[in-house]
Amino acid sequence: MKNGIASFSIVAVVLALTACISADAQTASAGAVVSERVKKLTRGTQWRQVAAIPVNFNTFHPQGMVKIGDNFYVSSVDIRTPTKRYPALQDGYDRDTGEGVGHLFKLDLKGNLVSDLTLGEGSVYHPGGIDFDGTAIWVPVSEYRPNSRAIIYRVDPATMKATEVLRYGDHIGGIVHNTEGKSLNGVSWGSRRFYRFTLDADGKVTNATTPPEQLRVTNPALYIDYQDCKYLGRQEALCSGLNNYQMKKDAPRFPLGGFEIVDLPGNRPIYQVPIELWTESGLPMTYNPFWIEPTATGLSAYFIPEDEKSTIYVYEADVR
Repeated sequence: MKNGIASFSIVAVVLALTACISADAQTASAGAVVSERVKKLTRGTQWRQVAAIPVNFNTFHPQGMVKIGDNFYVSSVDIRTPTKRYPALQDGYDRDTGEGVGHLFKLDLKGNLVSDLTLGEGSVYHPGGIDFDGTAIWVPVSEYRPNSRAIIYRVDPATMKATEVLRYGDHIGGIVHNTEGKSLNGVSWGSRRFYRFTLDADGKVTNATTPPEQLRVTNPALYIDYQDCKYLGRQEALCSGLNNYQMKKDAPRFPLGGFEIVDLPGNRPIYQVPIELWTESGLPMTYNPFWIEPTATGLSAYFIPEDEKSTIYVYEADVR
């Protein structure tokens, strides 16, 4: 009987490890395909809308999104008191902290709320762009102002339990888990700076106390500010974002969104493409959360550009 129990235990462990390895391998494989296909996108690529899924609850101000099986996970900030700008810098800050609550929502494919995880503490209430590494969701939560501070969480998508991984003295607006480079790679407010936090074998950050100037690198790309980023494998990340432009002085500003693939060891974008898709009200589809995955003929992209009463817009493009 003891031998039977032991054999069963060994089989169970092997099956569990195989499932984890398979999930990670599938995530890496899909990311590699996405990378290859995004690099074939051009300004002439034809995107077609294939679905518009109403979200059936108040989403507040969505920030990041991942899709895992039959569920979406969306980070969002409920702004209770908006930040107010100072007449001049105070202690290095251009505004106060405001007040709010950070959320990680779990939704089904019909836009219904499954569960709601509150993240952050005190003035640290602004979740940013999120990533899924095949096992855990990575969520940065920061103060709602530049040059501030952040808490990085690892979340189990099955249990919706959050584990604090890192506290850092800057606003981290998006993060990816570089599983091959054994690091967490983040972007600052407006994605003007790249950060690289190294991880040991137990997943603990080893360089959190390193001087900031040794951890960060200036982002050389300026045409969009990243809002949400995803790890693709091969030490690449795909980021989406936007910026506002004017045709001439005093003319109305118009928003333009885009994708950028970033080489994480080199801290530089290696492919850029505008995404010329807007809502009827004029918001770029890349205004905040996005998710992308390969299809039989190309790519499927999911966007949530609108606040509060949101819709998940689904677009496909043939790219092979």
